[in-house]
Amino acid sequence: MEDNKKSSVIYPSEPPAQPPMPEFRRRTPPPPPQNGESTPPPPPPKPDFSKLGLWGAHDPAVYRDPASGDYFAYCTHQNVYRSPDLISWTHIGRIIEETPEEAFAWTNSRGLWAPDIIKVGGEYRIYCSNSSFGVRLSCIYLAVSDRPEGPYKYRGIVVKTNSHSPVNAIDANLVEDVRTGEQYMVFGSFWGGIRMLRLDPETGLAADRTEAEDGRTADSALGISLACRPKWCDGGVEGAYVRYNPETDYYYLFVSYGSLSNDYNIRVGRSRDIKGPYLDCNGRPMTNGEDYECRTGTMIMCGYRFENSRGWMAPGHNSVINDGGDWFLVCHIRPYAVYGFVSSTMHVRRIAWVDGWPVVSPENYAGERPQPIPHDEVAGRYEWITLSPTVPQSVIGSAPATLTASGAMHISSYTRCRWHMTGDDEIYIDMTGGHSIRARVLPAWDHENARPTLVLTGLTNDGVAVWAKRVGDIPARRLPPGGGGPTV
Repeated sequence: MEDNKKSSVIYPSEPPAQPPMPEFRRRTPPPPPQNGESTPPPPPPKPDFSKLGLWGAHDPAVYRDPASGDYFAYCTHQNVYRSPDLISWTHIGRIIEETPEEAFAWTNSRGLWAPDIIKVGGEYRIYCSNSSFGVRLSCIYLAVSDRPEGPYKYRGIVVKTNSHSPVNAIDANLVEDVRTGEQYMVFGSFWGGIRMLRLDPETGLAADRTEAEDGRTADSALGISLACRPKWCDGGVEGAYVRYNPETDYYYLFVSYGSLSNDYNIRVGRSRDIKGPYLDCNGRPMTNGEDYECRTGTMIMCGYRFENSRGWMAPGHNSVINDGGDWFLVCHIRPYAVYGFVSSTMHVRRIAWVDGWPVVSPENYAGERPQPIPHDEVAGRYEWITLSPTVPQSVIGSAPATLTASGAMHISSYTRCRWHMTGDDEIYIDMTGGHSIRARVLPAWDHENARPTLVLTGLTNDGVAVWAKRVGDIPARRLPPGGGGPTV
């Protein structure tokens, strides 16, 4: 951390740079032998993730090991990353090299996706999804180890689904009821949405092992519904993650809406009971099946673009960690592109809380800490983004905004408001006409302009997330639009 001598605010230092974005080749089966050849040519080598930084990280589940104090991110394709500080990450390999035969016999797939981890006693339990894209012939299985980095030993299948099932058995998340100690697994993707089933704490497998005649987990044993979406949007909700906040006494259900390729966005609801119902900040249930305007769920992150950047799209499949009162959201995200495939990477965003709801920093975490922010330092020029839900969810660009030292505020020169500080790092903005914003002010590293800055993150009184980033009068250093890395 660097102490800015012109200010009492401690800003973060520049974080380590990531390597350029690689271009991942899609891997297809090799062609049959030609012209008398006895064997087909070998397939292209798999990417060496140890050289790619965080490029290729997908569906990250963040975990802090109580034994070592290190952070781990468990990702699709079983890639694991380790960090001492949530800033510098090292790829340490794969947790499971081969699909367990019992799982493969059910799914006929080697695809290993979206793990999540929990420690029970001295045993690390990792739950992995085994499936193929776009089908419900899926399962979630459990493997165990005495170390967070493995190796992990297969224990058994937790839940199985097929085309007759109302839900899809992928995207596991583990959560414990703080009142009863009961353990639950949250799971589901598209179709019937998100479910929660109870686990046997001794084995880590499902408490109800009932199977239907065709071998899948019986519908009666698939648990309770936590969230779903209408058929008109293909039931597009997945990547659920539940965490309890002792300060608010609420459980929070985070989910991803939309397509992981382009318009993923992160929504949240909350409940006093771990089993729901989960409601958004306007009181709408996350099980609303008639959401024709795509408004259900308080949207806290979507695609966006600040000046001097290519922009980012499809943030989603997030995990959340409460690190001794410091909260962070970890998700995958992609550089913005209208057409074509672009690699995902992993972002860590600090979470702040506004009126009992989580809001996330507009900038990737660089070690910043919440602290008192002087009124005079908040005043200045900003880029402003209103994260409004749309169908499909668009990449939202920034608009100019100014907060004056006298308390006036202008957005795009014609929206006139008033602002004042209501706490050490809390700001209230009166938009007039009954509209208002409550936000938190945080120091941050401006990744678009390579400099320290201040950011605002908050919610309007009708539940729309807003971001702002101070740009000041410092000339911006323009960054390349992305790409330029190796082809792998």
